[in-house]
Amino acid sequence: MKAFNCLAIACLFALGMMTTGCNPPAPPDDDGFGEVVKSEKSRNTRPVVDQMDANELSDGNGAFAFDLYQSLRTEDGDLFYSPYSISIALAMAYAGARGQTAEEMADTLQFTLPADRLHPAFNALDLELESRGEGAAGADGGVFRLNIANAMWGQRDFQFLDEFLDTLAENYGAGMRLLDFITDPEGSRVTINDWVSDRTEERIQNLIPEGAISTMTRLVLTNAVYFNAAWLRPFEEDSTRDETFHLLDGGESTVKMMSQVESFAYGEGADYKAVELPYDGGELSMVIMLPAEGTFETFEASLDADRLDAVLAGLSMHQVTLKLPRFEYESEFSLADRLAAMGMPSAFCGLGPTDFSGIDGIVGNLCISGVLHKAFVKVNEAGTEAAAATAVIIDATAAPDPDIAEFIADRPFIFLIRDIETRTILFIGRVLEPSE
Repeated sequence: MKAFNCLAIACLFALGMMTTGCNPPAPPDDDGFGEVVKSEKSRNTRPVVDQMDANELSDGNGAFAFDLYQSLRTEDGDLFYSPYSISIALAMAYAGARGQTAEEMADTLQFTLPADRLHPAFNALDLELESRGEGAAGADGGVFRLNIANAMWGQRDFQFLDEFLDTLAENYGAGMRLLDFITDPEGSRVTINDWVSDRTEERIQNLIPEGAISTMTRLVLTNAVYFNAAWLRPFEEDSTRDETFHLLDGGESTVKMMSQVESFAYGEGADYKAVELPYDGGELSMVIMLPAEGTFETFEASLDADRLDAVLAGLSMHQVTLKLPRFEYESEFSLADRLAAMGMPSAFCGLGPTDFSGIDGIVGNLCISGVLHKAFVKVNEAGTEAAAATAVIIDATAAPDPDIAEFIADRPFIFLIRDIETRTILFIGRVLEPSE
């Protein structure tokens, strides 16, 4: 399998032919976030994907979303993350995984499709999500936004396989952005963080902390998701009041409680109530699950994709007296240890014989040193703003290695934001103590 040096690729595309020995031209598509060189392949904007494959990808992503939730719920305090962002960033890394590393990643990430169908299915899903919200409003008075962006950041002069570059170009729209991690790791880190900030309307800052990029870094894969949507049925600000929110430890806090009486999809079970709030355009919604008093921990422990399916199946239209606190917060996670514990240790530096030979053609030469994730959410009377970003940092190894229902969220609750048609879970969170 042929490998191309990134500077050579720049020369080839500038000349429009496959040859070597040219002087590097002015970098193509330089948007201020590093020189961009592209594969011979362009993004397939009309992928042909069987509906069964699309459903299988959605089911797998949903299963991983809740597997990760069960790992993260042991964290203290409020929780918010984008399982979709994490899945798609790791899918790009998976494109270069082989052998045991690929098997472990597929099992952990619930990738059940073969690679030649998985990546086109992600592409189709990505493009479908980006088509959402035409003519709909945003929570800030502007237009609806669901923006998804992928990028790969490679070490200048490092040999990347053309097959890997082609896969990411065709299915993730990611050109190779050239940086120099070896001589300027800090400057490279700042460039990537600036790109993330730009793609999330400045909501996600400093995704990659100091020290996470080193002279050993050879590739960073990033995904950014930004969501801004108005409620289909907004809350009236005049109806918001100071009310009491009951904490898990028995304490109380005062919150800004929004309220309205409207028709929503509503359901309840022995240990929960649930309501679905659609966004303007009717294509996405927020599903809120309110465990019964004294059952939050047991309900949370039971939460998986099957439980969510049962909750959603039990929803039907009701007139609902709805009260929901305003809230705004940010979460951040370093996921390497958790993902390793979930079943993919051989992907990470120092934990096993890594095999990302699909990236550079050499078994054991590359390993994941970090999977970093940051997310932000703001819910108010107008709607929801949410953003998330994920970075997968890949290093060179030192050596191979029936009546009016009532839904009053005055105690901790769990929520998610999903695309209704594809059943894609974009964000999941819990609120233990609302804050602004």
